[in-house]
Amino acid sequence: MAKLAMGELEAVVIDVLWDAAGPLTPGQVHEVLSGERSLAYTTVMTILVRLWRKGRLDREPRGRAYAYRPLQSREAYAASRMDEVLGRTKDRPLALSYFIATLKPGDRARLRRLLDGDGKRGSRSWSKS
Repeated sequence: MAKLAMGELEAVVIDVLWDAAGPLTPGQVHEVLSGERSLAYTTVMTILVRLWRKGRLDREPRGRAYAYRPLQSREAYAASRMDEVLGRTKDRPLALSYFIATLKPGDRARLRRLLDGDGKRGSRSWSKS
């Protein structure tokens, strides 16, 4: 079963969790978001449960609530989405060639090193140049 893409509110909530040092309760997520958005606590809680049911979050009991954490890093999620989109094309090699053509020269060189086995997965040296 293919995972559905995240909606806008789901993306905002999981961004808070990706930026956190550890698992957060709905109240903690709501507190972070209250500075930038007007969301009800129950909305945040509903989004967290929805993401957990979709298999994107893990949760652990913390007092009377659960604390949530992402099961994938931001980068691993982006990679899985790229693979999912490529999987929907009729001509995967053509889609890959279009993608490679849009890469900046530095990213293209990094991709070449990764394909040649010289790069390290998860390396912080992969920049947004």
